[in-house]
Amino acid sequence: MKKKPVIEKDVQEGIRVNKYLSDCGICSRRQADRYVEEGRIQVNGQVAVMGTKIFEGDVVKFNNKVISKENEMILLAMNKPRGITCTAQKEDPDNIVDFLNYPKRVYPIGRLDKDSEGLILLTNDGSIVNKILKASNFHEKEYVVTVNKPITLQFLEGMREGVPILDTVTRRCEVTQVNKFTFSIILTQGLNRQIRRMCEYFGFRVVTLQRVRVMNIKLGKLKVGTWRKITEQEIKDLYELISKGKMKSASKPKGRV
Repeated sequence: MKKKPVIEKDVQEGIRVNKYLSDCGICSRRQADRYVEEGRIQVNGQVAVMGTKIFEGDVVKFNNKVISKENEMILLAMNKPRGITCTAQKEDPDNIVDFLNYPKRVYPIGRLDKDSEGLILLTNDGSIVNKILKASNFHEKEYVVTVNKPITLQFLEGMREGVPILDTVTRRCEVTQVNKFTFSIILTQGLNRQIRRMCEYFGFRVVTLQRVRVMNIKLGKLKVGTWRKITEQEIKDLYELISKGKMKSASKPKGRV
């Protein structure tokens, strides 16, 4: 039987250019396809086309800048314990970076109060941070909160409609009672200690506060103090939401909603 050429074996092992860009943390596969169509991707000096495959040793450029999996985007989900500060500053003995002790440099996306626990995302990719945190994109963050006294209908309605704090009025939001002392709340903004200040306005004190979701990424059964890598599907869905957020914010009228 005639031997198959080595090139056929290589074709089977190659990675499609859109997946390669996604694996490097440059963009989603769908966005990579657009970049290919725009002629912004080069492989070994040649403009890539749809279906181009990347093999070991190939030189890939995006906007004339060499990219590689050494620059792969890291995106982690961590269940932050109470007492840990969401900062990369080494001067803080309780900083989250030292607590996580990840082998590569990462930093938190946004903040979660030191007295709060729950989902915090960490990354090495600065480009995705602003896309997630930008308030005008109206990205959702969900929390479960326990307060110090029985929840009333007036409290729930007041929290939903907007609360005057920090020289502004909070956006309308979804608030659902879980039990006598606990409620869930979905915010699309991130004012300083927002939930605690909102509760205090109505005479309630937060006893425990846990973030359970950031956009499509859920805390799930992740144990306190542990972390996991964000899955490929989660990243794909995340980029979809980021794209929708941009379109939504562009169509929003100015002023409070």
